[in-house]
Amino acid sequence: MTEFKVNSRLSSLILYLFGFLLLWEWIRPVEQLTDTSNVWVFLLFLLIALFLDYIGLHYMIRFILKGGVILFALYMLYYTETLGPFQSLTFMIEEFFYNFSVMLQRDWPELTNMFRSFLFFVLLWLMTYLIQYWLINRRQIFVFFLMTLIYITVLDTFTPYNAEWAIVRTVVSGFLIMGILTFYRELEKEEIKKGKAYTRKWILPLISFLFASFGLAYAAPKADPIWPDPVPFITSLNEESGGSPTAGIRKIGYGEDDSNLGGPFLPDNKVVFEAEMEFRHYWKVETKDVYTGKGWVPSAEGEEKIPFSMGEETPIESFVDNGNVQTTEHSSFVQMLSTYPHVMYPLGVTTVDGDRQYSMELNPTLEKIETPSSNPGFVTDYSVSYERPRYSVTALSASNNENHGLDSEFYKRYTQLPDNLPQRIHDLAAEIVANSDNWFDQIREIERYFSRSGYIYDQRDVAIPGPNDDYVDQFLFDTRRGYCDNFSTSMVVLARSAGIPTRWVKGYTEGEMIASGTDDRNRYEITNNNAHSWVEAYFPEVGWVSFEPTQGFTNSVQYNFDMNDDNNSSQQQEETTDQPNAPELDENRTPTDGQSDKLTITAIWDKVKDVINDYWKIAAGILAILTALIAAAYYKRGRWLPYFYTWWFKRSKKDEQFIKAYLTLLNELERYGLAREKGQTLREYSKVIDHSFETKDMSRLTAKYEQYLYRGSLEKGIWIDTQKLWENLIKKTIA
Repeated sequence: MTEFKVNSRLSSLILYLFGFLLLWEWIRPVEQLTDTSNVWVFLLFLLIALFLDYIGLHYMIRFILKGGVILFALYMLYYTETLGPFQSLTFMIEEFFYNFSVMLQRDWPELTNMFRSFLFFVLLWLMTYLIQYWLINRRQIFVFFLMTLIYITVLDTFTPYNAEWAIVRTVVSGFLIMGILTFYRELEKEEIKKGKAYTRKWILPLISFLFASFGLAYAAPKADPIWPDPVPFITSLNEESGGSPTAGIRKIGYGEDDSNLGGPFLPDNKVVFEAEMEFRHYWKVETKDVYTGKGWVPSAEGEEKIPFSMGEETPIESFVDNGNVQTTEHSSFVQMLSTYPHVMYPLGVTTVDGDRQYSMELNPTLEKIETPSSNPGFVTDYSVSYERPRYSVTALSASNNENHGLDSEFYKRYTQLPDNLPQRIHDLAAEIVANSDNWFDQIREIERYFSRSGYIYDQRDVAIPGPNDDYVDQFLFDTRRGYCDNFSTSMVVLARSAGIPTRWVKGYTEGEMIASGTDDRNRYEITNNNAHSWVEAYFPEVGWVSFEPTQGFTNSVQYNFDMNDDNNSSQQQEETTDQPNAPELDENRTPTDGQSDKLTITAIWDKVKDVINDYWKIAAGILAILTALIAAAYYKRGRWLPYFYTWWFKRSKKDEQFIKAYLTLLNELERYGLAREKGQTLREYSKVIDHSFETKDMSRLTAKYEQYLYRGSLEKGIWIDTQKLWENLIKKTIA
C-alpha cells in the first residue's frame, strides 16, 4: 500500500513566502517613523535567511552564511567609502567592543548607528527562526498573526503611520496561511494518496471565499466608529493635567484658529451636513487676508457686523456688474447634521432662506455669515440662492499693470506679506510669472506650478514649522509635501509676491454624492474629511475668481473665451482650476470627496460601490438566507450526500471512477462515524466495516483496490463489476 505524503518542498515554499509577507509588515513602518534608510537591505536579508532555511542546509552552515551576510551589509552601509575590507574589519571589531561597553553602562543613546543596524539584523534573524518554527514545525501561525495585527494597529492609532492597507494585507495573508496550514494538517493525518484535484477542492474555495469577503467588506458602507479616537482623547487629558500636547497632530474639520498651520491631522468621518445641488460647488465659510509666516489671521478685529434677515439680499459682492461675468441663477438646499452658528454658501451667494426666519449678520472681514452673538442659534435647514459665474477671459486678461485703479487700501490688504518673508519666495514667484504679461496668465502659471513640479499631497507626513521657519518657505523648498492648507497658502503668497490681490478661503468641498434626486438635483454628504481651503483672486473688471492648487482636487470654474456674442456657446469652455489641461467636466458625474476621476476602472468601481451602498441591506439579507440554507444543508448532509454521490458516479462507466468512488466511500464512512484508526491497514479496516454492516461488500471492494495499488493499473471493467457493491455501502451511510 502507498501512503500519502505531503509535497513538503512545495508546501514549505508557499508558507515561507507568506511568512515573508507578514514579516514585511513589521518593516514597512520603520522607514516612515524613524530615520532608518536603505530598508531594502533588511528586506534582502529576510529573503536570504528564509531561503537558507527553506533549502535545509546544516544549521552551522546557515549560521555562518547569515552572519556573513550581516557583516557584508554593515560593511557596505558604513565602511565601504572610507576604509578597505581589512581595515574596516578591524574597525568594526573595535566598534562592537565599544558598543558592548556602552550597553553594560546602559547608556543607550550612545550606541552607534552601525551597532543599531546590527541589532536590527539580529532581531530579523530571530523572527525568521520564529517563522520557521511556527509555520514549518508547528503548522501554526495564529500567535504571530495576532502579534502582527496588534503591532500595526497600535502604530496606526498612536503614530502618523497609515496602516489601512497594511491591516488588509495582513488579514488576507493571515487567514490564507491559516487555511493552508489547516489543509496541510489534514493531509498529513491521511495515509491515502490524493492528487491535485483534492488540493484544488480545498485551495480554490478558500481563496475565492477570502477575496470575495474582502471585496464585499471593502465596498460595503462603513459605520462610524463607536468609540472616539484615543489619540485626541489622551492628548486632551494630557493638556488638562498640565502636560504639553502632542505637537501638530490635529483632527480634520472646520476650526476658527488658523494662526499656526502645519503638522499631520487625523481623519474624521463625522457628517457635517447634507446638500442637494444642481451643480457641484465648494462651500465657503470664511476668508482670511493676513499671512503671518506661520498661518492666517483676519486683518480687523471687532469690525462692526452687517445685520440682515433670511430671505433678504446677502450683503456680499462677489462679481463686478458690468457684463464681464455671465451668471445664471441656481439654488442649493442644506440639511445640517452638526450644530454651527454659521452657514455655508457658494461663491456668488445672493440670499439665504429657511423655514424659520433667523436673524443673520455678516462679518465683513471674514465674509462669514452667522447668527448674531447677542442671540446665537444653530441654523438647521436652509437654502442658498447664488449666481453661477462664467468669466470673460478677455476681461480677466486685461489686468496687466500694477493695481488697475483699485482702491489703494483694498490692494494693500490683499497683497500683504510679512516683512521677513524669505527672498527666495519672491524670486520663485518672479521666475514662475516671467513669461506672462497679465494677472490671469500669471496666476494660472502659479496654479499649474504645483502639479508640474513634483509636490505631493500628504495628510500624515507633514512638517511643522520651527520658530525660525516660514510655513510657505518650508513647504516650497524643503518638504514639498502637504495638504490643502500648504498648497493654498503657498499659492496666495506666490500670487501676492507677483502683485496679484488674493485671499485664503476655507470651507468644504462638495463631498460625496449619495443619491440622485429630482429636478436634476443630486444629494451629497459632506463630512469633516471634506474640510478644505483654496484661493480666490480679485480682478478689477470681473470680481473674485476661485483657483484650486491642491493636487487631486477640482473646483469647477467656467470661462468664456469670446464675449462679443452673448450667446456664442461654441466659444465657451469650462475648465478646472487645479488641472487646466484636464478634459471638460461632467457636472452630473459622481465625485469622490472632491477629487477628480483618475482612471476608468476607478469610475467603474465607484459605480459598483454605489450599487452596493444602495442595495446592501437586500444583498445582506439574501446572503444571510443563503448562508443559513448552506449551513442547514451541510448539517443534514448525511441524508442527501450519499444519494448525490450515487447519482454522480453512476454517470460514467470509465474504470477510473472506481478509484475516486472508493476514496469517496472512505470519507463517507468517516463522516458516518466509522473512522479508520491510525496505523490500521485497509484490509483490517474493511473487516470492521463488514462487521458493522453485516456484509462482505467492503472486503471485496478493498481487495480490488489493493490489487490496483500493487499492480499499478486497473483491471478492465472493474467499475462496472464493483459499482453495485459500492452503491450498497454508500447508501448504508445515510443518517
